[in-house]
Amino acid sequence: MTPRPDIDVIVFDVLGTMVDEPGGIARGIRTLLPGLDDAGTDALVRTWYRHVDEQQREIAEGRRAYADSTVIDLEAAARVAAEAGVDDEDAVRTLAGAGRRLDPWPDSVAALARIASRFPVVGLSNAARSALTRINAHAGLRWHQVLSAEEVRGYKPRPDVYRLAVEDAGRAPDRLLMVATHAWDLRGAQAAGLRTAYVERPVGDPPRASDSFDMTASSLDHLATLLGAD
Repeated sequence: MTPRPDIDVIVFDVLGTMVDEPGGIARGIRTLLPGLDDAGTDALVRTWYRHVDEQQREIAEGRRAYADSTVIDLEAAARVAAEAGVDDEDAVRTLAGAGRRLDPWPDSVAALARIASRFPVVGLSNAARSALTRINAHAGLRWHQVLSAEEVRGYKPRPDVYRLAVEDAGRAPDRLLMVATHAWDLRGAQAAGLRTAYVERPVGDPPRASDSFDMTASSLDHLATLLGAD
């Protein structure tokens, strides 16, 4: 069993870790293009993510002024629609909304409640504040606090995003445990001094051989058990 670090607050990534973001986007694409096969849908989901990754990197490296996730999602939806040959502004706006209609993973709601019964739980996301309200409501996620990278006009893995959680907790960084299915996110948290827990999901960014996180769990239920949240 992975040893449990001595921690006061649990901080969770939201997109991918708590909710099935690719699945929600794929569902939106299939609504836009009901005759599209799985391979075509997957290709357009990759187009969406490629745009989001490119634009967040442009912002992080100072080549683009800050734009929140709702703006970038609308751009991604327009790019997907253009690639699919769709020229309909209403359809693009509907598709962009798919990024806020994301289902939780089967264990997310119950396991979050288990962990919240023992620790303060905080969502920390690159999603804009307005998007997080919709995402959490749709998925039924209940937090003690939710923080958006919009507050620092940047995106993870920028250190000041993780410092939002540290400042909110009023604890030393190593008293916080960052939970994510994205190894790049956990590396960013480590660089900011937080403890880290990798949770396996069907999507995400698996650890490299060189990564060393404080905890590894096969699911959020498994993590709750490791944390002693019964």
